[in-house]
Amino acid sequence: MTCFTDHRDLSRATATGYLFLLLLFSSFINIWSSCSNGSCQVVDSCSLSTDCGPGLFCGNCPALGKTQPFCIRGQATIPTSVIGGLPFNKYSWLVTHNSFSIVDAPALPGVQRFTFYNQEDTVTNQLKNGVRGLMLDMYDFNGDIWLCHSFRGQCFNFTAFKPAINTLREVEAFLSKNPSEIVTIIIEDYVHTPKGLTKLFKNAGLDKYWFPVSKMPKKGEDWPTVTEMVKANHRLLVFTSVASKEEEEGIAYQWKYLLENEAGDPGVKRGSCPNRKESQPFNSKTASLFLMNYFPTYPIEDEACKEHSAPLADMIRTCYKATGSMMPNFLAVNFYLRSDGGGVFYDLDSMNGQRLCGCNTIAACQAGAPFGSCKNISMPTPSPMTNSVGSFSGPVQFSTSTSTVYHPNHFIIALFLFPWIISLFF
Repeated sequence: MTCFTDHRDLSRATATGYLFLLLLFSSFINIWSSCSNGSCQVVDSCSLSTDCGPGLFCGNCPALGKTQPFCIRGQATIPTSVIGGLPFNKYSWLVTHNSFSIVDAPALPGVQRFTFYNQEDTVTNQLKNGVRGLMLDMYDFNGDIWLCHSFRGQCFNFTAFKPAINTLREVEAFLSKNPSEIVTIIIEDYVHTPKGLTKLFKNAGLDKYWFPVSKMPKKGEDWPTVTEMVKANHRLLVFTSVASKEEEEGIAYQWKYLLENEAGDPGVKRGSCPNRKESQPFNSKTASLFLMNYFPTYPIEDEACKEHSAPLADMIRTCYKATGSMMPNFLAVNFYLRSDGGGVFYDLDSMNGQRLCGCNTIAACQAGAPFGSCKNISMPTPSPMTNSVGSFSGPVQFSTSTSTVYHPNHFIIALFLFPWIISLFF
């Protein structure tokens, strides 16, 4: 009996050893056969950002139950690089809401910042990734004009980010290095200094790119072509929320030229696309540009990947119908890099494909071909998630590592749910 027991134990040990080797070999085969070194495509499993192809990063989307890392798109297709020469209003462009309000941006010395955050990488990197519109809140502060995410029209040291000229110099550097690109700046304007914005843009070296108000269409007609704008070096469009500054400083009044849906929670409510109160009605014939706001009132980083998936595509269709078949020229979002795969970039490709060539994506467009002549393009489908690496291993062009995702907005949102706490600051 003792010999039998020893033999049985030995057999079990041997079987366990074989099983271990089999699992090890199977794991080796899986690793060997999986993509890596830049060969992984959208929604393929990944371990590092270097596993993913150009324009992709390795992330996840826990809000949709996708905790395993996979390749996510992080860069836009510039539509003019596929089909150029059309009027500016024939294209769709990506806009970042509160472009300056960046997670981990340094606060003033000795001050704990207390405000919301809307983006995760620098304005320079946003532009490199294909963002072509910036929403900037400008205030008088510290004897200068600052970018600030604040309350009641006043900037405080705990809501301030940086002098506006710093960000505008990033824009100037980008335009200087990319002579065929066009950038739009939309200012939420709390600047009361006489000619303050005029001096600011001149000091930043951006006046040489300024698109003059006198050349902006005022009766709903087409804008100049992108070719004409580049040739004239009119590659910077600037809009202000203050009507009087169009006459005083030659800065275009936003709602004279842009139709707009409601921002905040009304703009993300499923099945509804209400007209913004300040904007002209959607059926107006005097504005030929449409800005679609798509971001909740209280921004949360880890919810953005969910917002930028199927709900965004649904809202684009809803607003298209609400505006009488007007495709958004500008799509404004928070945390633009986050999605369950293609996100805002695929939606932009879809919008530009439909408006430029009648195809479901701009990748199917063929320059010079008749409208509706589309290449056969297969869209990627999700593949099994097998890796167990942590979340966000280094998104495209991020200025800092986000392997540990920081969520400052949760605390601030909780405070805003209790107005009496906020009133203590004022």
